[in-house]
Amino acid sequence: MRIESPELSRTAFEESLERHGLGALRRSVPTTLQINVGLRCDLACHHCHVEAGPNRTETMDLRTADRVLTLAEASPDLTTLDLTGGAPELQPQFRHLVRGGRALGLKIIDRCNLTSLFQPGQQDTAEFLAANEVRIVASLPCTTPQTVDSQRGRRVFERSIDALQMLGRLGYGQRGSALGLDLVYNPAADSLPGPQPVLEDRYRRELREEFGIEFDRLLTITNMPIKRFAHTLARDGKFESYLSLLVEHFNPATVAELMCRTLVSVSYDGRVFDCDFNQMLDLPIGGGGATTVWTLESFAEIAGRTISTASHCHGCTAGAGSSCGGALAVQGVQP
Repeated sequence: MRIESPELSRTAFEESLERHGLGALRRSVPTTLQINVGLRCDLACHHCHVEAGPNRTETMDLRTADRVLTLAEASPDLTTLDLTGGAPELQPQFRHLVRGGRALGLKIIDRCNLTSLFQPGQQDTAEFLAANEVRIVASLPCTTPQTVDSQRGRRVFERSIDALQMLGRLGYGQRGSALGLDLVYNPAADSLPGPQPVLEDRYRRELREEFGIEFDRLLTITNMPIKRFAHTLARDGKFESYLSLLVEHFNPATVAELMCRTLVSVSYDGRVFDCDFNQMLDLPIGGGGATTVWTLESFAEIAGRTISTASHCHGCTAGAGSSCGGALAVQGVQP
């Protein structure tokens, strides 16, 4: 079974759109620039859609980072620079991109796995993030050590709590602070996330009472049936049933809010995609040939293009929806 072939499943998401009277997805002018800075990570999580890990060496070089910043400067509608990986802090160009984005007046997001803050050479990373008012979006898929460690590795929960407490001492997540801290929940199994407000209330209560941790928002993100998670599903004979679950819970109320409309995704080697998931499937932007930071003069050039879709797009539109900013709709499937 070829679980990652966009060509074999390209019509599935289009059919879902058509069934609800919705046309093809088209891009607006990008307001968020998301960069996958590199694939090295100190963890190798079971649900990781980029297959990051300690042995990955792919990373953005200085020439590409400078070109991305040049294009960002030429794209006046951009408001946010969203840095992801792998563990973005472990990539050589991470701080250069943070400083460059700040100089352009962009809001900076660091998608942090928390444990990376304790890696060799990262002793001052938390202070660097605070000094540059970087918003941290931190992975914490559960509030119990057993669930987190089974998904992400031995003692990851303990180290994550230590990191969150350290960030709290710097002001992250504290009332009145400019240092934003969001947590990310994703299901441990082949299911959809629960209601985001309910989970947020539970996280807030348990983390405050048990560990004295405060945060701003909880973001619920659906596990995407691609790469490492897709292989796990296939191994357990659950790939088809999980994809069916996503398709059956397609929610038309999420479509207008899909992040691919206003986000542009750039890979460590400078290729440009509609989103990070399409990047991992090497699904070209606009359904055409390769687009790179070297073929554009501004990210605004991709406005109006058709967004490339395949069956994995059902992961963003199932139930309350899913995006890098959490749920897209307050309720689940609409009547």
